[in-house]
Amino acid sequence: MKELEQPILRLSHLHKQYGPGCKDCRDPYDRQLDRNFCPRCGTVYACDDLNFEVYPGEILGVVGESGSGKSTMMRCIYFDEEVSSGSLHLFHEKVAPVNLFAASAQQRRHVRNHLMGKVYQNPVYGLRMNFTSIGNIAEKLIAAGSRHVGEMENRAVELLEHVRIPVFRMKEAPAHFSGGMQQRVQIAKALSNNPPVLLLDEVTTGLDLSVQANVLDLIKEIQRELNISMVVVSHDLGVIRMLADRTIVLLNGKIIEQGLTDQILEDPQHAYTQQLVQSLL
Repeated sequence: MKELEQPILRLSHLHKQYGPGCKDCRDPYDRQLDRNFCPRCGTVYACDDLNFEVYPGEILGVVGESGSGKSTMMRCIYFDEEVSSGSLHLFHEKVAPVNLFAASAQQRRHVRNHLMGKVYQNPVYGLRMNFTSIGNIAEKLIAAGSRHVGEMENRAVELLEHVRIPVFRMKEAPAHFSGGMQQRVQIAKALSNNPPVLLLDEVTTGLDLSVQANVLDLIKEIQRELNISMVVVSHDLGVIRMLADRTIVLLNGKIIEQGLTDQILEDPQHAYTQQLVQSLL
């Protein structure tokens, strides 16, 4: 039972706002907002008291429309942005049981380099587009302390073969690749240090349907083989249905529904989730 397991990741009371707030919106119990935006002062409440846990070997799906706070949440978890408040804990032997949002820059770098990988919606943020594909993976390995050139090259070749990048293209720059191949290079780079947690942010957006299917199959295959915990964000419930064990639904920066993915698909409770499920039919 999940209740008896130790989670690998716990996010508690994540709050991220853009703007100072005012008397109309500062009170979390009585905010006068238009969706998640304060018309009086212009403050945006991108993430508002988000809480969830991810368990070993589990894929947690996060679904919601554009502007719901999904990508902001992922940027906060990967320390691409500072949070307004909240806590993040990783339960792993290689990290102290502290709130990582309040940890030092050095501690957070250690977590990024050793314990987390991230695949961005736009590969430009996850790859150096004019480095070779092997060079991109070596960069991540060097950040984690690797120094042996031969070992790094062998590891990069192994990973790129695993994500089905042809051998003869491994020393090409991702700038020359298709969108689907760029995402596969990102996945290889994110996996280079065997992280226990992988974050995937809208990884199939903008890809052709056949390419989407290949990327999703690859993600499922990797999760089965390596038993990695994943947080998968998408605006497409079809993607979440294929990948996720459990799902949370975001709307206007808040979690409005959560549960087993099958349960949410078969018996959605919130009107917005019902609309999402209806759109799949």
